[in-house]
Amino acid sequence: MNKVILIGRLARDPEMRTTASGTNVTRFTVAVSRPFQGQGGDRGADFINCIAWRRQAENIAKYCTKGSQVAVEGRIQTGSYDGQDGNKRYTTDIVADNVTFLGSRSNVETPTTDNYVQEMPTYQDNYVADEKTANITEDPFKDFGDEIALSDDDLPF
Repeated sequence: MNKVILIGRLARDPEMRTTASGTNVTRFTVAVSRPFQGQGGDRGADFINCIAWRRQAENIAKYCTKGSQVAVEGRIQTGSYDGQDGNKRYTTDIVADNVTFLGSRSNVETPTTDNYVQEMPTYQDNYVADEKTANITEDPFKDFGDEIALSDDDLPF
């Protein structure tokens, strides 16, 4: 089975082209963080080339930009071609069957204090005097009936 699922951010703006037969194809690169930290304390990232076709390609080109967070479901496809220098080049791409837009770059930018200040209501703002408040010196369970004796055998744990 050839199945890939990636979650990451676009490393650059997607590039859409149209084939000679009129089919849209978009190439994009997803930066995926590695799950471990290096000796310097920083996490590396893998930059994975992806390809989307037809309507999916149009949507990615229209709605995604560098930094957009996406989830990509697809398959690995390998290929090769002869470079301009005559050497054979090998490629590995993810052919996207489904791309879910998870967020934009603006969702991860650190807000400044100017646009992030939020006043929390105080207790007094929400307080309404209630004359029927119970006296806290009284037993709050006095009207629940007789006391029930439990043994350790009655407990489920």
